[in-house]
Amino acid sequence: MPTEFRLPELGENISSGTVTKIMIAVGEPVALNQATIEIETDKAVVEIPSGVAGTVKEIRATVGKSINVGDVVFLVEGESKAAPPPKPSPEKPKLAPPPPKAAVEPAPAPPQVTHKDVAPGRPALAAPSVRRLAGELGVDTDQVPASGAGGRVSMEDVQAFAAQQQTATPAPTQPEEKADAAPLAADRDRWGEIERQPMNAIRRKTALHMSSAWTTIPHVTQFDSADVTRLETFRKQYGPRAEMIGGRMTVLSLLLPVLTAALKRFPRFNASVDMENQEFILKKYINIGVAVDTENGLLVPVVRDVDKKNILDICVEVPRLAEKARARKLTLEEMSGGTFTVTNLGGIGGTGFTPIINAPEVAVLGISRSRVEPMFLNGGFAPRTMLPLSLSYDHRVIDGADAARFLRWVAEALEQPFVLLLDETEAK
Repeated sequence: MPTEFRLPELGENISSGTVTKIMIAVGEPVALNQATIEIETDKAVVEIPSGVAGTVKEIRATVGKSINVGDVVFLVEGESKAAPPPKPSPEKPKLAPPPPKAAVEPAPAPPQVTHKDVAPGRPALAAPSVRRLAGELGVDTDQVPASGAGGRVSMEDVQAFAAQQQTATPAPTQPEEKADAAPLAADRDRWGEIERQPMNAIRRKTALHMSSAWTTIPHVTQFDSADVTRLETFRKQYGPRAEMIGGRMTVLSLLLPVLTAALKRFPRFNASVDMENQEFILKKYINIGVAVDTENGLLVPVVRDVDKKNILDICVEVPRLAEKARARKLTLEEMSGGTFTVTNLGGIGGTGFTPIINAPEVAVLGISRSRVEPMFLNGGFAPRTMLPLSLSYDHRVIDGADAARFLRWVAEALEQPFVLLLDETEAK
């Protein structure tokens, strides 16, 4: 009897992806852990290893089509050893398998039913993190159409439902004008020609995540600037050493150790908030996300355990992660677990901006382009290289005075990096 291989769990809150490549063929053998298909999720392109061995009898995955966690990818015959299936959640009822998806990309809002329509009185299937997000958005999970395997509600379902509720209030109608108006062509509106461009997976994820963060987090942005004249001298002097080991010494790479020290001094910035239990969750580890601009959209790889790395380690890792992001080779693991985020627009320009917090984090630091300005020092003006800084923070967790102290400490540490090294030595 043929053995099925089903799409395994892809990561927290990721219930589906689009098949971009099939690396097996009917009639050919497949081994355990052999790469079988490549799928694009909201964040990355992932290769799926086989959990069975044998001869491929049938392939049910299709390039360009969506596939859900739990769907059959392919079937094998012969001697096969199946990997143990994922253990079902204790709260998961035995439901009939979902019907196969249509061959075309779903319309903006395909017909869906809520849990109350299917099983009155039965609570929705949702992880605690999803329920927490729903509570913050004022959404009843029992009313949310579920797209996950087995009728499970995902974060994306909650965010989409909340966005739909916000835009559900109809605008005032004008019956006389609408009665006389002719239907508009698909490539025109009443003013002229238009072009519709579908969102790619990264843009859809970014739009939902940013909408959720903006509506649930009370943002405030603190601005400051740092005199990085000495830091620039240091960077130019020691930059070749980083290049010798395959790295690149940038202002961003030098900023990460400074932020690490700042997050240790101000632990409330390295945290998340649990409104359901009315608690702050202070992280004892420091993982800093670095936003990367790619042709497909914004990706945020995470530099893990920054406090355990020296400057040269960071100078190698940041460019490596940025290159993987641009090549769409980041793994889900490399984009998870961040506790603080940095976004750098210095290579483009501008004097400041208001970055949006990457929830569930509580703060994000933006960097703009540095420029030489005249500064009054020691009784006279002198040219100094000034770096604009923009700190957005969650006002539920952080007060304005604390944000000002945090950003001023970062600025002063950038201005006197050797003093920072002395402080760390004394702390040890």
